[in-house]
Amino acid sequence: MSLRDIPVRTLDGAPTTLGRLAGDKVVLLVNVASKCGLTPQYTGLVELQGRYGPRGFTVVGVPCNQFAGQEPGTAEEIQEFCAVTYGVDFPLLEKTDVNGEDRHPLYTALVELPDAEGAAGDVQWNFEKFLIGRDGEAVARFRPRTEPGDPAVTGAVEKALG
Repeated sequence: MSLRDIPVRTLDGAPTTLGRLAGDKVVLLVNVASKCGLTPQYTGLVELQGRYGPRGFTVVGVPCNQFAGQEPGTAEEIQEFCAVTYGVDFPLLEKTDVNGEDRHPLYTALVELPDAEGAAGDVQWNFEKFLIGRDGEAVARFRPRTEPGDPAVTGAVEKALG
């Protein structure tokens, strides 16, 4: 099964899949949080969306409260924070577990992908990024401290866009 076919829910609870949500776009899937030291990465994610969106790319944010309770808000609070504070204009999914017993099936598949150093396994913290190609395959993984504008990220996006 392609990552694009795994059922997910939008922030407002509507059932969908990455394929329906993003079409055939290249996707940067990022577990996000509103009260994290890395939260300012939203700025870089919005910039990536603006830069590459017209070429067939989208960021998809996945709120997650598994890391020190740094995403405690309701769906409405998350939406308002993202829109007002950072001008987020990319899709957000519902609050999701990315690790542990209740790990979402999407992340069960994604955590098998190793990062640039060859390490796979659990998501380390908020703002871990997975790049998914048009074919629905995960092609790159970037750990939380890798900024969205880092050349490794933008280079991988460029390559995936062709």
